[in-house]
Amino acid sequence: MSQLNWRKPTFSENQANCVEFAAASDGVRLRESDEPDTVIRTTPAALGVFIRAVKAGRLDHAV
Repeated sequence: MSQLNWRKPTFSENQANCVEFAAASDGVRLRESDEPDTVIRTTPAALGVFIRAVKAGRLDHAV
């Protein structure tokens, strides 16, 4: 995974722990900056659905 260009959101630039993103040939990778060896793979479409759901508040009461 070291060849991936990991980026964090601009609003997290000064935070010690945050979610980082990397584009890969077969999708998108996500990881927590404090646990860089644990990586989640997803597609751009699925990530977009998730982000829209978070912004809309549809996951605020998830159990």
